[in-house]
Amino acid sequence: MITLNRPIILASKSPRRSQLLREAGFDFTVQTFDVDESFPPDMPCEEVAPWLAQKKARAAAHLIRDREIILAADSVVILDNTIYNKPADEAEALGMLRALSGRQHLVVTGVCLLSKERETVTAGHTKVWFAQLSDEEISYYIHTWEPYDKAGSYGAQDWIGHCKITRIEGTFQNVMGLPVDLVYAALEEFRL
Repeated sequence: MITLNRPIILASKSPRRSQLLREAGFDFTVQTFDVDESFPPDMPCEEVAPWLAQKKARAAAHLIRDREIILAADSVVILDNTIYNKPADEAEALGMLRALSGRQHLVVTGVCLLSKERETVTAGHTKVWFAQLSDEEISYYIHTWEPYDKAGSYGAQDWIGHCKITRIEGTFQNVMGLPVDLVYAALEEFRL
């Protein structure tokens, strides 16, 4: 476990990010608020997640009083140079999962760590392969797991991950929403 003797504030509503940090032994608090997640339309897909993570961390900068470190993150699913964010409704979730079915896609999770003296932005990249998904399986998944708060309409820790992800290159934690290995390494820079 990393011992910083500095408060970490997770600026994220994601229960999966909290779970991953807790399981890795981090001590932190959660402060959530809404941030506009729009990005420039001409931005390269792989730059979006780290850019949004930085935007979220800077929006939470007012929480830094002394030695606090803000941790913000954002994940995107990329297929055919298109970003698949959180689905707005069942029809959009169905379309996303049909597009991902039987194909390989990329999950990029951007992370920004921000304190009074330092800002670090990094990103995890994981390639994910899905087996074919039937419409019946997609419907089951959507109605059972309600993936409306997940980029690409799926959670790797859910049924779809256990039964339909056939291979990954990169870390599983990155697909869940936080490259904990990169967070751990980046926090070394914040030892003061």
